[in-house]
Amino acid sequence: MQRSAFVSIIAALCLCASAQTPPVEKALGLPPRLAATDYQAHAQAGAITIAAEFKGHSVPMPEETIITEDYIVVETAFFGPAEPRLKLSIEDFSLRVNGKKAALPNQPFGMVFQSLKNPDLEPPPSEAKKSKGSVGTGGGSNDSSPPPVFHLPPEVRHAMQQHVQKAALPLGDRVLPVAGLIFFRHGGKTQNIQSLELIYAGPAGKATLALHP
Repeated sequence: MQRSAFVSIIAALCLCASAQTPPVEKALGLPPRLAATDYQAHAQAGAITIAAEFKGHSVPMPEETIITEDYIVVETAFFGPAEPRLKLSIEDFSLRVNGKKAALPNQPFGMVFQSLKNPDLEPPPSEAKKSKGSVGTGGGSNDSSPPPVFHLPPEVRHAMQQHVQKAALPLGDRVLPVAGLIFFRHGGKTQNIQSLELIYAGPAGKATLALHP
C-alpha cells in the first residue's frame, strides 16, 4: 500500500471516530452584574477588577437552588477597560478558610457532579425513615437503621449537572466582563467558617478578596 493511501485511510478513520464522539460542552458562565460593586467584595489586579461573592454549598438556579455538600461555591467576575481580554485558568484561584496557611485549590466543575442534591425533591430523613419503618409493621417499628438512600431520577441529575457546567467560570482567553462559579472542596458546615479569602494569582497580577461567610 502506498504511503498516501495509508494516510488517507487513517484520516478517514479518525474523522469517523470524531463524528461518533459527542462534543464536550464548555462552561458558559453567568451574566456579569452591572458593576464589581454589586458583589460582596472586589479588588484590583493591575488594570482588572475582580469581584466575588460567597454562595456556601448552594448552586443557584433560575427557579430553585441545588446544593453540594462536599464543595463550597464562589461566584466571581472580572471587569476591565473597554473590551480587554484575559486568560483565565483553574490554577489562578485558591481559597483560604479560617486563616489556615494551606489554601484550598480550585476544583474542576465536573468534580461537583456526584455530590449534587436538590432539597426540594429529596424527602427529609425523618420522613424517609418513617416510610421504611412502617412497611409491614403498622408504623410501630423501632428500626434504628439509616433511612433508604434517595436516588434522583437520571434526567433530573443530568439537568443539574448541565446547569453547573454552564454556570461555571469559562476558562481560556476571554473578553471581559466575564463571570461564573468556581468550586472548592470543603465538606464542613458554613456556620463554622469564620473567615474566607479568595486569592487570585494570574496573568492580571495578584489580589486577595475578603468574603463574607
